[in-house]
Amino acid sequence: MKILLIADIHANLEALRTVLDVPHDRAICLGDIVDYGPDPDKCIDFLQKKNIPTIRGNHDNAVAFKMDCQCGYKYKHLSIATREYTWGVLDDSRMEYLQKLPLVIKEEINGKKLFLTHASPRSMFEYIKPETPDEDILAMIADPMEPVDAEFLVVGHSHIPMNRKLEDLTIINPGSVGQPRDGDTRAGCAVFDTETGDVEFFRLEYDIDAVCAKIEERMPYAEELTGILKRGY
Repeated sequence: MKILLIADIHANLEALRTVLDVPHDRAICLGDIVDYGPDPDKCIDFLQKKNIPTIRGNHDNAVAFKMDCQCGYKYKHLSIATREYTWGVLDDSRMEYLQKLPLVIKEEINGKKLFLTHASPRSMFEYIKPETPDEDILAMIADPMEPVDAEFLVVGHSHIPMNRKLEDLTIINPGSVGQPRDGDTRAGCAVFDTETGDVEFFRLEYDIDAVCAKIEERMPYAEELTGILKRGY
């Protein structure tokens, strides 16, 4: 079975539709459907229509429960400003959808155990990046929300693709669908092969201009928001 891993959509419908064209048997979303982008309602509807299991990210949590997203200082003012826009777009049923999203999904397929969460096993706010020291990651795993009884830890949150081996654990981040932060403007995703345990990363062109036009028409801080999409960080 091939599982399409997607994360950090951030209300970018064009990018979301594009990554779902990658061949797969099923898909799982690692969270952050909302904030920064123009189509939070349509992205939620799309995931529901496709019956894609989805984890609650820190931005989903902030929108759903009107809490601090605890994101990085560089982008925090944008997340706060676009949250007001997002609340104006989402109706009660979509807010309830965000509120009910789980924090963890556990899968065992073909004898391979996967632990999927938005950020770290311990917190939806902690970053696991390619440069994160081994000892920091081991501390996150040793004191998690739930025990990490798995061979594969699958996370999002950093917006940076990663396939990293740490002792007996493989850590996978598919990158960001709608807000890449690694200098590559294309939509990111990954496919996990449950037969082999291999991961294939994808970067896909999508209609950035269409997304930017909607941001400019509807949203505050449009110049900053479109600049991030056009730079890839």
